[in-house]
Amino acid sequence: MIRSGRRALLAAPAALLLPRLASAQGSFPSRSITWVVPFAAGGITDTAARTLAAHMSGTLGQQVIVENRAGAAGTIGAEFVARSAPDGYTMLYGSQGPMASAVTMFPGLRYDPRRDFAPVHGIGASPHLIVANPARGWTTLAEMVAAARARPDGLTYASVGIGSSPHLAAETLLRVAGLSMVHAPYANGTQGLNDVIGGRLDLMWDYPLTSLGHVREGRLRGLAVTDKERVKLASDIPTVAEAGLPGAEAVPWAGLFVPARTPREIVLKLSGAMVVAMADPKVQAFFDGTATVLWPHVGPEDLGAFVQAEIPRLAEIIARSGARGG
Repeated sequence: MIRSGRRALLAAPAALLLPRLASAQGSFPSRSITWVVPFAAGGITDTAARTLAAHMSGTLGQQVIVENRAGAAGTIGAEFVARSAPDGYTMLYGSQGPMASAVTMFPGLRYDPRRDFAPVHGIGASPHLIVANPARGWTTLAEMVAAARARPDGLTYASVGIGSSPHLAAETLLRVAGLSMVHAPYANGTQGLNDVIGGRLDLMWDYPLTSLGHVREGRLRGLAVTDKERVKLASDIPTVAEAGLPGAEAVPWAGLFVPARTPREIVLKLSGAMVVAMADPKVQAFFDGTATVLWPHVGPEDLGAFVQAEIPRLAEIIARSGARGG
């Protein structure tokens, strides 16, 4: 079962997995594998993929090469993989946007995550940090909620774009709390943070990796994290449930996918290589440093069931927000 909180158990020792890897489709891989990241190079998704790819290359005995195919909220890269040969040599770093939200956000979407992909293995989940301008005077999430109730549509919040995971995380909280605010979408998260720091906006749902430094230096105030458990990078900041709003959790996620009809033996070999990578302490340390909780036990079936459930869940939130893509 997928959990958004911290890992309960570490992955099985790598040595125990190697016999299974060797027995799965012995001739695969016989050449390099392309791992498509549907976002720009240099971001956290790209860095995460490269960290995992380096380890998987050693396990599989062939190079796993990360290729960035950015655009249209990740759907360009996802469609490319969906249309690729189902032979295991083209993989997708699939995340909440292109693999779940896009189904509702983009009515003309030219692939179906449920039909056109085979899930391989979960990667992990990264909660959001709700941050506010300190001059507003709110020291807790409850105080912010009280202020929003007193001024319907009087507060403003930033996100990195309409339909983005921070936007949907904010809409989740607004639905749970029965609030309404004005959404200010930005193409660049740094611009949104700067406007909250400068007092032009009240709040932002952001990733701890980019906003926590501002919290530590007093430019922002951290009100809550959107996970069921606190995160290591911000262990002094309560969860939304601890702050009085259970049900307002929203944790964007990622997983490894290949085209549908990829042979089962190849899917299992790639899944096993991912598990081996996640068992490496250096890989775990990297993801801990990004406030990402790894999913070492989320195999093909669990990931597939999770995506099937995420699509209607996010569709409800998107419908409430009125968000639509191009």
